[in-house]
Formats: sequence, C-alpha cells, structure tokens
Amino acid sequence: MEKAELAFIPMPVAGHLAPMVELATALTTRDGRISVTVFIMEFPFQSMLNSYTQSLLSNPPPPRVRFVHLTLDEPATEDIRSKPGSFWLIDLIRINKSLVKDFYSSDSTRYELAAFVVDMFCSPFAEVAIELGVPDYVFFTCNAGFLSLAFYLQVIQDYQNRDIAEFQDSDSELSVPGFMNLVPTKVIPYTAFDKDKGGAALFIDIPRKLRKTKGILANTFAELESYTIKHLAEDDKVPPIYTIGPVLNLKAKTSNYQNELVQYEEIMGWLDRQPSTSVVFLCFGSMGTFEAEQVVEIATALEHSGHRFLWSLRRPPTEGKIESPSDRENLNDVLPEGFLDRTKVIGKVIGWAPQIAVLSHPAVVGFVSHCGWNSIMESLWFGVPIATWPLYGEQQINAFEMVKELQLAVEISLDYKRENHATLTAEEIGRGIKQVMDGNESMEIKKKVKAMREKSRSAVEEGGSSYAAVGRFIEEVVNRSS
Repeated sequence: MEKAELAFIPMPVAGHLAPMVELATALTTRDGRISVTVFIMEFPFQSMLNSYTQSLLSNPPPPRVRFVHLTLDEPATEDIRSKPGSFWLIDLIRINKSLVKDFYSSDSTRYELAAFVVDMFCSPFAEVAIELGVPDYVFFTCNAGFLSLAFYLQVIQDYQNRDIAEFQDSDSELSVPGFMNLVPTKVIPYTAFDKDKGGAALFIDIPRKLRKTKGILANTFAELESYTIKHLAEDDKVPPIYTIGPVLNLKAKTSNYQNELVQYEEIMGWLDRQPSTSVVFLCFGSMGTFEAEQVVEIATALEHSGHRFLWSLRRPPTEGKIESPSDRENLNDVLPEGFLDRTKVIGKVIGWAPQIAVLSHPAVVGFVSHCGWNSIMESLWFGVPIATWPLYGEQQINAFEMVKELQLAVEISLDYKRENHATLTAEEIGRGIKQVMDGNESMEIKKKVKAMREKSRSAVEEGGSSYAAVGRFIEEVVNRSS
C-alpha cells in the first residue's frame, strides 16, 4: 500500500485555517495512506487566532496529522506590520516560503511527499512545490460563483486590456459565465479596486495562479452550485475542480477560553428556555463589527420586529490597527437608552458567539449573516435560512448568489460595503428580519433551505458527490507517490 504525504499551507486567519485543519483531519480519517503536515504561519497582528494556533500545537493532533509552527523573529514581524493594506501578506508569504523549503530540505518525512495543498491566498507557495518536484493544489475557501467571477475579471484585465477599476461605483451589470442572472458590478469585492493598498493586484493574481495549479479543492458541493460548476468544468483553461464540501468543524461548540466557556453555557441556557423555531440569530463573523450609528438602527429594528433575538455585538478594532474585534465592556454605551430593559423578555445581546451550537439549536429559525462562505455552509447544514448583510471581501457576491441565483436567502442588502461607511436603516433591517422569520416568502425559502440541508449532508456521505470527489483526489495523490 503506497503512502502519500501532503503539505498544507493555510492562510493564517480563522475562516481559512480552521477549514484546512478540518480537511486534513477528514483526509487522514478517510484513508490510512494519507499523512498531512499543516504549516501554521504566525499571524503578525494582535488576534485571538494566535491563541487558537497555540491550542492546535499544544494538544495531541489527529492521527497522521502534524502541525508545524512557522515562527518569525521580532524584526521580521515588525517589518510585516509596517506594510499597508494587503502588502503585509505578500511579505509574510515570501518569508515563510523559505521556511517551508528549508523544512523539507532537512526533514525526513514519514511518507513520500506527494503534493502541496495551498490556500487560495497562498498560491506563491506553488513555487516551493515546483522546486521540490511535486504538484500543487489550491484549497478554495469560497464558492464556485466567486471563482467564476474571479476568472472572468482576470480575462477582462489580461486579455481584453480593460481596467476593471472602471466598474467601481458603477451601476452596470455583467454577463458573467456561470451565472444565470446579470451580475451587478456593485457586488464585485471592494478589494478588486484597491490599488493603493495592493488589493487590486492580489485579486487579479489569484485567478492567474489558479489557472496553473494541478487542481482546485472547492468548499462547496455539486448539488448547490450545479450550474456554475458545470460551466467551470467545460472551460479548458480551468484546472479540474473537486467539490469536496461542506468542510465543517461540527465539533466547534465550545472555546479554549474560560470566559467563553461560561458565556457558552449562558447562551445555550437562554436558548433552551425559548420556544422552538422562535429566535432570529444575528452574527457577522470573526471580523464583523458596526459603528454606533448602525448599532442603534439594528437595535431599533429588533425592538420593533417583536421577534425573539440573539445578537452577537462586538466592539470594532482600534482605528488603523489589524486586530480581532472584542466584546464590549458596557453594552449601554452603544445601545439605545433602555433597550436592554425593554427587550429583556424576548432578546439577548452577547459578544462572542458559538455559532455552530447556536445554528444547531431548535429555537433558532432565522440568521442575519455577513454571508461569509463558512457561515453560509453552516446555515445550510442546519437548515437555517439567511437574511443577507454582506460586509467585506467576497461576501457581496455570496449574498447575490444566495438570493438571486439560488433563492436560498432573503435580502437585507446585497451590496452593502463596510468600506463605504454606509448605514442601513431600521426599516430596511426590519423588513429583512420579517421576511426571514415569517410570511409567504419565508415559507418558500425555508422549504428550499430544508431540502438543501439534506443534500449537503448526503454529499459528504458514502456515495455522495463530495465523498466521490475526495476519493478521486486521494487516488490521484497516492498514485503519484507510487
């Protein structure tokens, strides 16, 4: 029996690192021939993620998975921190590339190195794979729709000699291959236009490098994005795509922090006291925050809706710093006067939220979400429909796909961008909450989401589409090592 070692290079942020760790565990659990080394780059900014990585390194790893912590010296860390915008990532990858190369130059691996699997943002590590004589695959943490859009915009830029910056603040619509509907340019990620901070160059560079990879492991499943996946499969300029999702850490119900363990028990106890299918959950991801004016509008909408609610409200990072949001010390400093007293029977405002546990609770029936792809996968897995409120990154195109292409969500906003400092009104927010909680539209969406829930679970079971895709990938890398 041949054995294959895979080198995993995750992006050191929560929404990318955790799924790759889960994928590593799934692969080694599935097939005893597979071994995975996960290289963990040190996040150079203040973040709770660094505590998460420390927990990975301090606890026994899953069988045939090992974690290698790539540490930086203080001068290198300070130099990276000084870089504006997206340029810090370029430097971080440059330094860590040499560390990974040195590791494999000196390490006697347990099995023959068969392939690199790199995060979509870490594609420059493919150069290390080439030097070591092995193929590279990309783990694509977003959906197939965003992948198709990225390829299309790269074609416009590289082959039609048009600057995609012309779409910034435009009201035009694009006929994007893989989409059934015209795509508004307003849902193109803001970073695609950010030339000053390096976002625009990074955005176009990703699909360029994706075209050169051996294959793309996409965290989606065939039944969800069948139209887009069929289009991508027919494009001879796109590498093979393995739809291996949903890749979820369903055991992530608690935390490594004592204060969050206490909060977990309090949150779940409150949900236990609520009627079944009665609560709307508001949570905006690991980096989702709002300024005071927007917080007041959300509070007003919740109070006027009359629905039971669980609201994860975080404090924004210090202006100009890259750091994780934190819990607010005094909620009354930002909420309308008397709000907590007036809503104490029907609502609970929290800081950190154990999202998997909340979405799986029978009291929760609606989810106001930033539309990060991991959150969308989780909502579908548990059959909880979303009201879309994207904030940054590719979340706008995710929201557009869920509402317009798939009819699996209702709209609060599709093109809200935190960078524009816009404010949604209580009326707009309240309308979305009402749509996701009750009414004819809600009933139809809930039926579709429930059906997709069953398809998402069937996909990863033996005989399912994602199960088969994982099997094809395993056979390819194992046969290469033989």
